Amino acid sequence: MPGVAIAEQGKRYADQLVKVWQTQGEELWLLVHVEIQAQKEDNFPKRMFTYNFRIFDRFDQPATSLAILCDPNREWRPSNYSYNYPNTRLNFEFGSVKLLDYENRFQELENSDNPFATVVMAHLKTQQTRSSPEQRKIWKFSLIRRLYDLGLEEQDIRNLYRFIDWVMILPKALENQFWKEFKQFEQERTMRYITTSERIGYERGKQEGEQKGQQKGQQRLILRLLQRRVGELSPELQERIQSLSLNQLENLGEALLDFTATEDLLNWLQTNQSA
Repeated sequence: MPGVAIAEQGKRYADQLVKVWQTQGEELWLLVHVEIQAQKEDNFPKRMFTYNFRIFDRFDQPATSLAILCDPNREWRPSNYSYNYPNTRLNFEFGSVKLLDYENRFQELENSDNPFATVVMAHLKTQQTRSSPEQRKIWKFSLIRRLYDLGLEEQDIRNLYRFIDWVMILPKALENQFWKEFKQFEQERTMRYITTSERIGYERGKQEGEQKGQQKGQQRLILRLLQRRVGELSPELQERIQSLSLNQLENLGEALLDFTATEDLLNWLQTNQSA
């Protein structure tokens, strides 16, 4: 049952809302709101409250809110949003999980057969190997091999493989070396289906090609809209816009509706281009 909330930034879609029934036959709503946050943000607690309230306002049912904090700041641990006015008081509390806490519990993750344990391990090792691509390659191989050792189904392996491959990015030379080594590993395991690495490599290449085509189309559209709003753009500005990611282009497409001069565009780029 998909949910949608309308915000100033545009539509916000819920990933998954599930309605279940109790064994006695009674209807039970179980709405779970999860936010994955990769960096410290002062307004994050307010956003947690806002999204929780939007779910309540849309369905007239309470929701459980959980924040998964992937940022590198050990001290930042938001857990509530509150305000206190005359005759009006609010204290909204939400649960949170700090992935950094699992650095000291890594053996616990290794001993777990929970698929999310592999996700956390990949995240932690990605952060720890930022300046050591060789070590990242070793851990990437180890984590993906672990999926096979756990005896997971092919589809589960492919899904988790996609995540690890997306997070643990390697330099091109090491990536090519990794593919060769992992293909050999799968052959030694005598898999009964086409090697997962080949299938996912093909899918990833296809998706990247589709994304590049979508990104170029978005660039052309944004440039046309900007020229209508603020006038002709310099080659330098056009180049800066063409360097934006697809997500940044989408955000710019919403923001430019309020632009009235080139200065507005420059201010937006200064704030968002490095984000």
